[in-house]
Amino acid sequence: MSDLLTANRRQAGLTALYLGIFAMVWFSVPAAEQPLRALLVVGSIVALLTAVVGGVLSARLRGAGSPRDRAADRPYLLIVVAEFAAAGLGAAVVAAAGWSEYVPVLVCLVVGLHFFPLAPLLRDPLLRPLGVALCLVAAAALVTGLASGVSAGLVVGTGAGVLLLGYALQALIRAYRPA
Repeated sequence: MSDLLTANRRQAGLTALYLGIFAMVWFSVPAAEQPLRALLVVGSIVALLTAVVGGVLSARLRGAGSPRDRAADRPYLLIVVAEFAAAGLGAAVVAAAGWSEYVPVLVCLVVGLHFFPLAPLLRDPLLRPLGVALCLVAAAALVTGLASGVSAGLVVGTGAGVLLLGYALQALIRAYRPA
C-alpha cells in the first residue's frame, strides 16, 4: 500500500472516530418520546460502533505511510480553540438572555462554520457541504423552535447527529474501498 493511500485511510479512520463520537453526542441532545427516542438510541449505538471501527483503523495504520504533517497542527488547534471559544461564549450569552433552549442551535451553527477552514487544512473538500448542511440544520431548528411547538433541540440534535454519522460512515467506506 502506498504511503499516500495509507495516510488517506488513516485520516478517514480518524474522521470516522471523531465524527462518530460527536454524532453520538448530538443524538443524546434531544428529549424525545417513543418511537423517536428508540431511533435516537439506535443512532447513538451505530455512531459509537462507527467511532470504534474508525479508531481501530487509525490505530492499525499509526506510524505507517508518510509522516504526520506537523505544519497543520497549529492551524488545526487554533480552529478548534476558536470553535470551542465561540460556542462557549455564545452559549453563555444565549443562556444569559434566557434562551437556553437555543444553545444547541448556536453550537450546531458554530460546528458547521468550523468545517470551512478545516476543509483545505485537512484536504477534504467534502467538509464544506457538511458545514453548509449543519448550518442549514441550525437555521431549520431555530425557525422550527420559534414557529412551532417542536423543540429546537430535537431538530438540531437529530439533524446534526444524522449528518455527522453519515459523514463518518462515508469516511469508513472511503477507507475500505479498494484502491
